Amino acid sequence: MVKSKKVLPPTTYHLPPKYAQVVLGLPVDRAFTYSIPEDFRGFIKVGQRVEVPFGRRLEIGYIVGFLNKTPVKKIKPLKSVIDREPLLDRQMLKLTRRVADYYYASWGEVIEAAHPASVRKRRRPLPLLPHPRGVESTGGVESVDVFARNGEYGLSHFARPHSLSAQQMRVLNLITKSIERREHQVFLLHGITASGKTEVYLQAIACALAQGTSSIVLVPEISLTPQTVERFKARFGERVALMHSRLKASERASQWQLIKNGQAQIVIGARSAVFAPFANLGLIVVDEEHETTYKQKDTSPRYHARDVATLRAKLAKATVILGSATPSLESFYNAKKGRIRLLSLPERVTKRDLPEVSIIDMRREITMRRRRANILSRTLEVGIRRILSKGEQAILFLNRRGFSTFINCTKCGYVAKCKRCNVSLTYHYATKTLICHYCNYSVEPPSICPQCNSTYLSYFGLGTEKVESELHRLFPQARIGRMDTDAMSKRDAHAKILSDFKEGKIDILVGTQMVAKGLDFPRVSLVGVVSADTALNLPDFRSGERTFNLLTQVGGRAGRGEAEGKVIIQTYVPENYAVMASARHDYLQFYRREIKGRKALGLPPFVHLVNLGLRGRNQKRAQDAAEELSIRLKKKRPAKAIQILGPAPALIPKIRGNFHWNVLLKGRRTQDLIKLLRRVLKDSKRYKGIRLSVDVDPI
Repeated sequence: MVKSKKVLPPTTYHLPPKYAQVVLGLPVDRAFTYSIPEDFRGFIKVGQRVEVPFGRRLEIGYIVGFLNKTPVKKIKPLKSVIDREPLLDRQMLKLTRRVADYYYASWGEVIEAAHPASVRKRRRPLPLLPHPRGVESTGGVESVDVFARNGEYGLSHFARPHSLSAQQMRVLNLITKSIERREHQVFLLHGITASGKTEVYLQAIACALAQGTSSIVLVPEISLTPQTVERFKARFGERVALMHSRLKASERASQWQLIKNGQAQIVIGARSAVFAPFANLGLIVVDEEHETTYKQKDTSPRYHARDVATLRAKLAKATVILGSATPSLESFYNAKKGRIRLLSLPERVTKRDLPEVSIIDMRREITMRRRRANILSRTLEVGIRRILSKGEQAILFLNRRGFSTFINCTKCGYVAKCKRCNVSLTYHYATKTLICHYCNYSVEPPSICPQCNSTYLSYFGLGTEKVESELHRLFPQARIGRMDTDAMSKRDAHAKILSDFKEGKIDILVGTQMVAKGLDFPRVSLVGVVSADTALNLPDFRSGERTFNLLTQVGGRAGRGEAEGKVIIQTYVPENYAVMASARHDYLQFYRREIKGRKALGLPPFVHLVNLGLRGRNQKRAQDAAEELSIRLKKKRPAKAIQILGPAPALIPKIRGNFHWNVLLKGRRTQDLIKLLRRVLKDSKRYKGIRLSVDVDPI
């Protein structure tokens, strides 16, 4: 992270200050000065929310400092002070300021991102809450006792510390020493699937609690929180709070208040939980640290929770554990360079071997069957029949939802596309509709071609819905569940399907990347990857890394219990290095090949990137703005230390009626890129009708 630029500091005065500096949750990176009425001067503090006049309306702002003098003559007074006590402490103010500087966002935007909407928009003080009991204490998760029923790994399994292997003990001793000494240290815990990383987390948190400090546990998917929460609550009881977007607004406010009041010392949640309001933080765990879902992509601030966790821990003198079976190349590179400490768990705690992996060349399937290949190869079909006959379970993975990916007229070439986005519509069998996965536009599928009036319309491609349909056809006696965004739209749907799978009510679970991470079901003996090529064919320099990660992670769901595990990967490119390395469970081989290519091409982690996205309703105006911005950047860049690439149309040039163009900045240091942007982007009004977004370290 870059150092924060100087801002007016919160100052202690012998006399009550006359003016308050206030930041607003708007894309304007400056503090506004307001006079403090006499009635407020006795109790006003830095970090409180205030109501202020802004133009013709009232806005909620945050006090970040005080002044006794100001050159401005016309100063509006504060309208009201909302909080009795500060919402933000000094450390959180410092953290949000630095995050704003690094990610080119306004201070107010970052402060808003650090608080649930139900907290920041409330215009009266939050009440002190009694500690809720039972279901409410986990934020409304209804499956409190789900994993206690009929499973080898029920709640009782996690209720007390386990004896550790020699490798786990070595790793834990290094982590606990850091926690006890209150040193800021970042550990990369590279542990293969089922190597016991969770038990290391649990015992490290117990050490933090013994030191009187709190812990944050970040997970990449909401689908993982029910199982994770059960394990942590079994060990630590009512000291666990939950923070993620699927909670009701009132529940999020309640959980936030429990943390703020010190009634919870452990929080589990998705990326925004990194801002949990702990006053005495001792440990942050980032599980599956390689996951791209830790990056906020759509709205400012576009922060990465892993990097914010590291910065927050540095300010708090806390310890960080970055855990993964497939670490991101950036993290592993930093460990190799000695910037963070690498710890390894190379064996499964059960001493069982990693699952056997078979790669199925789908090109041969076509040749053997003399027609278009089936969704399931013969090998995978036989494997499913085998596990069903033995009363075991299977997981099938395909990282694409829907039934068919597009409708095409084989006579004239017509493809059904979204009216607002330049993408084909996906057919969903359950609702009998064509849906755009970018703007949710939906329409009934045509019965005849709208272009040539023929009936030669065909459905191409496949998603999880089609795989589920094929499974019902091939295995009518099997109980099949589906886990993707469409099937999980209802609240608590994640917990329900996972509990059914745990209890043996589902034989085959089909899903997208929701089923690839963190799940631990002892009766799963077979994992099938329907198509390894979906991530591999994306136009992204990280496509190989994503493919390796997904295949390794989903394969690790097999063979975690008594039954021997097997993984079957279907692909049209079996010779690809990412596929081959994942089949051998060989992260180091993959890393060596990938890092060599990144260095040769000048890609992260050897450089930093900043993507400037310009969008507008008028296509020519958006293109002209992108070209003009690129010219200005090239004129003001320092020599050739910074590369300016583009402008170019975005991968999907039109989304929700807006035309998108990108300009990419590339350089050795993020500070240099941000410095150039600040020089060039002073006049934001120059691009009328065009919205500009800045994404630092884009994914």
